[in-house]
Amino acid sequence: MSEDKIDSRLRGNDTKSGNDSPEENGNDSVSEVERMRHSCSHILAQAVLSMFPEAKLGIGPSIENGFYYDFELPRTLIPEDLPLLEKKMKQIVKQNQKFVRRDDDGKRAIEFLEETGQKYKVELAKEYIEAGETISFYENVMPDGKAMFVDMCEGPHTESTGKVGAFKLTHIAGAYWRGDSNNPMLQRIYGLCFETQAELDDHLKMIEEAKKRDHRKLGQELDLFHIDDKVGAGLVLWHPKGAILWRVIEDFWYRQHLKNGYELVRSPHIGNRILWETSGHWGFYNESMYPPMEAGQSLSEQQEGKKAEISEQYLLKPMNCPFHVQIYNNKLHSYRELPFRWAETGTVYRFEKTGQLSGLTRVRGFTQDDAHIILTKEQVKDELKKVIDFILFMFKAFGFDEKTVNIYLSLRDPENKQKYAGGDEGWDFTEKVLREVAVESGLNFTEEKGEAAFYGPKLDFKLKDVLGREWQCSTLQFDFNLPEKFDMKFINQEGQEERPYMLHRALFGSFERFIGLLIENYAGAFPLWLAPVQVAILSVSEKYSDYAKKIAESLKESEIRVELYDSNDTLGKKIRTAEMQKIPYMLVVGEKEMTEKTVTARDYATKNQVEMKTSEFLEKVVKESKV
Repeated sequence: MSEDKIDSRLRGNDTKSGNDSPEENGNDSVSEVERMRHSCSHILAQAVLSMFPEAKLGIGPSIENGFYYDFELPRTLIPEDLPLLEKKMKQIVKQNQKFVRRDDDGKRAIEFLEETGQKYKVELAKEYIEAGETISFYENVMPDGKAMFVDMCEGPHTESTGKVGAFKLTHIAGAYWRGDSNNPMLQRIYGLCFETQAELDDHLKMIEEAKKRDHRKLGQELDLFHIDDKVGAGLVLWHPKGAILWRVIEDFWYRQHLKNGYELVRSPHIGNRILWETSGHWGFYNESMYPPMEAGQSLSEQQEGKKAEISEQYLLKPMNCPFHVQIYNNKLHSYRELPFRWAETGTVYRFEKTGQLSGLTRVRGFTQDDAHIILTKEQVKDELKKVIDFILFMFKAFGFDEKTVNIYLSLRDPENKQKYAGGDEGWDFTEKVLREVAVESGLNFTEEKGEAAFYGPKLDFKLKDVLGREWQCSTLQFDFNLPEKFDMKFINQEGQEERPYMLHRALFGSFERFIGLLIENYAGAFPLWLAPVQVAILSVSEKYSDYAKKIAESLKESEIRVELYDSNDTLGKKIRTAEMQKIPYMLVVGEKEMTEKTVTARDYATKNQVEMKTSEFLEKVVKESKV
């Protein structure tokens, strides 16, 4: 449909009440690329209205790397619509329409929006008016002064549509109005925007690379895991190869913890409601917890409508901490015993909305590599530094360098103290010590107010994926509240009772998320020590199967993980299958190899192929698999 069919008032032909000069909002804090991205969202809205004059506009902000806009439309969009809209956007850009701001009083703004049928904007405008805010509009004005489009918006924008840089529409998604599932579902159009075409092209290449590395895709292709609707959203089923990968990682985790003076503990998956009320999770963490289950009766009794004679309410644990506290409180301790370093790979359960779940990186049930250090005030600094060193060691061991890690010091929000447990004295001390340790450890960190845990400040170590998105992994949290709430004590050097401090820490954060990031970091081609299958043995034909089996057995005896390809498939098909599985070493055995007691070994990483004695290869692969 042509632009001439757009309602004249929505196009903004009536400009008498406005300012006919480009916007002058004085907002110097907004970068030029953010202005470009927000301007693109307005250009998109103008393009959509030219195709669907009856469209209702939602919101259209700039976001990281681009923009989006939400619409209520007369039909469902299809991917083929995006090039058409993009073409219309480019026409608007070519026209170099100026962005002109006008401020309306509340009454006039509401009248305008109601007359143009923009019900979602009316809702927002009424809230702004009630809050005493000015209602501003931006008009897209042709060089000859003709206004083409107007939208209620706070800005800021570029001077004109011709200065929005390079952009591309990427995809369509559903989005509830204002994020509330009780509201109508709108259609959201996403786009990318960068200052130059070269930057946009680089980002598009990075997106393609990210698709290849997507752990959800590779998890299926490499037969590592899947998530089954019948089992439940956000609950992972690990296949044999995925379970082996997990075990290799966990074994390494155990060895390093024992080497670093930790002891292992274990705790149940559920805990009495009283435990969570005492810890403070019941009140401070309830948005991430599942409701209580009644443990005072059986399922059949509940199905029959019977009431529990004695009610026992239990909750799935969102954290392991209260259990470790109760292990400590099982008896009175001396200062000579401290610090205790207790570690557990404990599965926890946290409420996540279905729409927020994402492969392994956001799930409902996950295994934390958790530890709690119970210590005296004098021991705090040394233990904090040891944990920081341990975290950085673990990252390096799994192939993450400093370029892939961002560190944040998460502090209490001083303007919203009711969100946190404990008083000012405890918070002041713990924040000061954590900051000092971060500085003394040479960490390059950013301070974030309002991001602390409810019980204390923390250092968060976030890993970046191939798209530069951050994922919370390692964390080091300072807690003076749980010792108080659970009345934890030890006998000090003077023979008096004293309150210990408690450090919470996780190195991976969760096995699920860490494995997801590992898959993407290596694009599924794991180093030899991590690979679920380290060596694939391919027999040229059935005649050489016995020889292939003997090699497999000798490798297995040396604890090398082997897969035997001795089917009737052609050698070419076997090679392709092993390649797709990204197995580090491929051994081809035929008549020559069997006669000379050799193997032809192909390295997946380098693609080099070399013939060597079987015993020589065994020695080589055993040595390389050690970490």
